[in-house]
Amino acid sequence: MTIGMNWISWIVVGLIAGFLAGKIMRAGGYGLIGDIVVGVLGALIGGYLATNLFHIKAAVTGINLETILVALCGSVLLLVGLRLLGGGRRASIFR
Repeated sequence: MTIGMNWISWIVVGLIAGFLAGKIMRAGGYGLIGDIVVGVLGALIGGYLATNLFHIKAAVTGINLETILVALCGSVLLLVGLRLLGGGRRASIFR
């Protein structure tokens, strides 16, 4: 048994977090692959911030509520950053 998340866990958590972040940010969704990518990147961002900024040990550990919330927060931050960098018509953080 390994400690941490395997690739299937990352995909499942990424899909859930990416989908929820798209709904929260009213992004309209990015499709299955896009939601997974946003969620996995969000999990990496959220896990980094939770561990280094808030000193939460093992914030991303598997398919559980804590991991999904950390990934969701990271995904929302990622989408906010992308909108701010995108400029133009989509620069508004919340549509």
